Amino acid sequence: MIKPPLFKLSRKKLQKQFDQLSQLADVVSYSAKTNYIVASILEGMTSCDFSVHSIDVVKQFSDCKRVWYFAQGWDETKIQKLIELGVDKFVVDNKPDLEKIKNYVSDKPIKINLLLRMRLKEHTIHTGKYYAYGFPSNDINTLIPTLKKLEQINKLGIHFHRKTQNVSEWSLKKELVDTLDSGLWSMLDVVNIGGGIPVQYKNFQSNVLPNIFEQVKELKTLLTEKKIKMIVECGRFLAAPCITLEVGILNIYDNNIIVNASVYNASMDTFIANTRLEIEGEDDSYDNYTVKGMTPCSLDIFRYKVGLNKPKKGEVLTFLNAGAYTFSTDFCGLKKIKTIVQK
Repeated sequence: MIKPPLFKLSRKKLQKQFDQLSQLADVVSYSAKTNYIVASILEGMTSCDFSVHSIDVVKQFSDCKRVWYFAQGWDETKIQKLIELGVDKFVVDNKPDLEKIKNYVSDKPIKINLLLRMRLKEHTIHTGKYYAYGFPSNDINTLIPTLKKLEQINKLGIHFHRKTQNVSEWSLKKELVDTLDSGLWSMLDVVNIGGGIPVQYKNFQSNVLPNIFEQVKELKTLLTEKKIKMIVECGRFLAAPCITLEVGILNIYDNNIIVNASVYNASMDTFIANTRLEIEGEDDSYDNYTVKGMTPCSLDIFRYKVGLNKPKKGEVLTFLNAGAYTFSTDFCGLKKIKTIVQK
């Protein structure tokens, strides 16, 4: 009998990834949307913060003081609810949402921590497919001095973010120095550099990591000199490596392998970020196969070409670094795949 598909999460590997990040920054904030099961494990075994985009997700955490809430189209009722839950750290990327939080706290004896998301130029041919979040740098240079005067704001700072798998194309330090007015640095308490740190996929090699980490360390040194705390906000770098996906082989014919899962319920990231998961034991010296999902969709392909050693029906294929963005659809009646947590 072919076993159902299964995600396996390794606490040990997750801790290893977290430890790498904690050496780079003052604070690690996990982007919870990447994988909510990973978020629940991190809350229990680390001290990291969490970057969250909805109240329903905020409610999943036992300590909401560790939550950075990213505003989008909120009102006074939602802000009040967040405050009541214990959230006091917010990230805002537009003027209407900024005015809402300013008005809310103006007549209340509360303190909040506030980051303004800053829009940076993307150095990639793929930029056009993404929405550009954040205030233009000119607005940042104008708004920060005004916000610094508000007694309701405890810690003030900026947030910026690079697209996943695209971090190696610029200098973080140079970009920030060129963007911010020289007088602004003394007004900043926190800089969140976002995430975007890549992981290993078949179509992306992680050998750029040493250079990326050097860039991050260079910026960290600058911020430390200016007595500014640095937050690194990763999702994929934490969630992907600690999880494998095991699928069963349903059929093999004409060098096609049909498995009992689908990119639609196991690896939507294949479509969204064009990632191709590596398979344990693959080697270019073996015969090549196409690994296809179980739905009739012609796009439902995990790997177009992968060398495997004499695979057989009923055997298990293990996909590596499979933990990022594992949300599923109900296409063709597909079910959400179970995740088990291991040591």
